[in-house]
Amino acid sequence: MHQRWLITGCSRGLGRALADAVLQAGHRLVATARDPAQLDELVQRYGEAVRAVALDVIDAAAAKAAIHVAVDAFGGLDVLVNNAGYGNVNAIEDTTIEEFRRQIDTNLFGTIIVTKAAIPLMREQRSGHIIQLSSVGGRLGAPGRAPYSAAKWAVEGFSEVLAREMGLIGVKVTIIEPGGFRTDFAGASTVLEEGRSEYDAVVGVAARMQRDYHGRQPGDPVRAAQAILKVAAMKQPPLRLALGSDAVAAISHADQTRLAELERWRELSASTDFPL
Repeated sequence: MHQRWLITGCSRGLGRALADAVLQAGHRLVATARDPAQLDELVQRYGEAVRAVALDVIDAAAAKAAIHVAVDAFGGLDVLVNNAGYGNVNAIEDTTIEEFRRQIDTNLFGTIIVTKAAIPLMREQRSGHIIQLSSVGGRLGAPGRAPYSAAKWAVEGFSEVLAREMGLIGVKVTIIEPGGFRTDFAGASTVLEEGRSEYDAVVGVAARMQRDYHGRQPGDPVRAAQAILKVAAMKQPPLRLALGSDAVAAISHADQTRLAELERWRELSASTDFPL
């Protein structure tokens, strides 16, 4: 069955790979980017199946306008993918409050704003699927990426609540947690600061690893896009889906560590209850 999609951040990376996969599969797409001229190739290749729309995800009016394009062009919206985002590397001490705000605005509030723009339509339809691009950094603290991890952890919490609410009106929610993929995320899109010597063991290592890692990540964006297409076709999709063997390994280790710590301190935790 052909679906009507809206994807944020289609100019490059996983968003662009997913846009191509959606259109190749015969679906219709509202492709968004801050500069829609970067989407000209999609329009030339797929014609009336795609609409290229300017969207800065922190602009609520623009988000509502993009949803209206889906309605006007295709009669509704079946799948929303909140993909737009970025994350720089630096120590918390050396990351300005303004930079914290910029990253959290894009990665968290952008997701909230576009989601809220789509909810009234999906409520009226009593159908839809909201797919949130989180990250391994949304399940474990990524050294040097405090603003990004803070935002992605918040996206995960927001989306868990969203799933409980949207489930009452027939709308599905899935959180996608990619590991390392060969996109521009670790390239020109990212500012990498090794920072001061005191934090080199985590921040400097993270920056150097990111530089060395670029172009050698295990994840294939084309295969990631196909996995997301499969999820969007499911009647009962997962709430969370890790993408990449590295993501599975990292999340599994983090969850096991968390459970072990919970058990280790169970007695102290339970000691705070009123006595029976």
